[in-house]
Amino acid sequence: MPNTTHSFQEVNESYTMKEAIKEAKRCLHCKTPQCRTGCPIANEIPAWIHELSLGNLGNAIQIINTRSNLPAVCGRVCAHERQCEGHCILGKKGQAINIGKLERFVADFDANMQLNREGLKQKNRGRIAVIGSGPAGLTIAGDMARQGFQIEIFEMEPEPGGMLMFGIPEYRLPKEVVRHEIDRIRALGVVIHCNVTIGKALTIDDLFDQGFDAIFMGTGTGKPRKLDIPGKDLPGVEQAIYFLRLASLYNENNLKRDEVPVAQGQRVYVVGCGNTAMDAARTAIRMGASEVHIVYHKTINDMSALRVEYDEAVHEGVQFHWLSSIKAIHGTTHVEAIDLDTENTTSTLPADVVIMAVGQVPASRIVSTAKGIEVDDRGYVIVRDMPFGMTTRKGLFAGGDVVRHPATVVHAMQNAKAVAEGIIRYVDAIKLLEAIA
Repeated sequence: MPNTTHSFQEVNESYTMKEAIKEAKRCLHCKTPQCRTGCPIANEIPAWIHELSLGNLGNAIQIINTRSNLPAVCGRVCAHERQCEGHCILGKKGQAINIGKLERFVADFDANMQLNREGLKQKNRGRIAVIGSGPAGLTIAGDMARQGFQIEIFEMEPEPGGMLMFGIPEYRLPKEVVRHEIDRIRALGVVIHCNVTIGKALTIDDLFDQGFDAIFMGTGTGKPRKLDIPGKDLPGVEQAIYFLRLASLYNENNLKRDEVPVAQGQRVYVVGCGNTAMDAARTAIRMGASEVHIVYHKTINDMSALRVEYDEAVHEGVQFHWLSSIKAIHGTTHVEAIDLDTENTTSTLPADVVIMAVGQVPASRIVSTAKGIEVDDRGYVIVRDMPFGMTTRKGLFAGGDVVRHPATVVHAMQNAKAVAEGIIRYVDAIKLLEAIA
């Protein structure tokens, strides 16, 4: 069983109605709201906070929906301290409005009470195929369905959500929250096909042959990078995204305990210091590891993880090794020890599992089964600015992590919103040319 001290139950509690309204009333309603400037998707933050302060939750969620398809997700996992809350004028006094927690409260209240159900637009503007149902794919689907497009999502997993479902642990983002968000997307008329792998079951050419006017590829970066160190191929050396996926499946009762590669009492070393590394370390704690260490070659000031994630990891017992790196992994049939180098001093330490969280690159499955899609020397899909997001293959668009280095959920959404505008302009232009031909 998972560690009972640190369970998979969500760690951050929501507001009560009274607490949420009290917090909302602290907003100054700035003439030039810096919180909105700090939000990558330009959420109309003061407007919906004002509605919340008056108790008008239906109006609040309606305003949020104009910019965000995933408010309950963003309210939980966005980098608020660097974005909206980090720009709040009250933050100069250390009293920034807790925007993320308020957004989560409004979105959860809407999901529970079903306050706002949008009217369906007639889907006569064009057919769009969306590959992948992560943040980018869901954003494209929601934005374009609202604009009158017929959207079909193709997802390789048995359940939609992508990294929201399988990459972010339950204690940070409960799976039922993701399912509620996806149900809201479906309610807009979006059709989702699961267990369909594009590049195997179907190709890009097959989708165009089915009559889609454009295709969006939002497949993310599912192929992990590997460090070239001795012992890297030993059993017990795992990739963070693989470990998190298995832990998620186990927590949903879809996998046996012994199939998760961290056992009770094991000593675990995680390489990297981004949010994925933090997730892996804190999940290992919950799976019952006796020791969990994060190894990072830079300092605490250089880590890409949020400070709040670091603080919570420390509180849960994760140990950090700064200016350090693993030089070798030892063992015969399984990991037994590591050589840890810290400021030119090397120590051999006992270890049972080493988890690599050093980033991912795009898989080549789709690109290798279709003609005309160019990638850069790192495997990222090349896109153009006009129409925004279109690849070197006419009518095929791409966005999110597959076109650049992996970023946060909201940055994938920001990019996808811009690509959606590019697709709309492209399809409208094609339809116009067909009408006058």
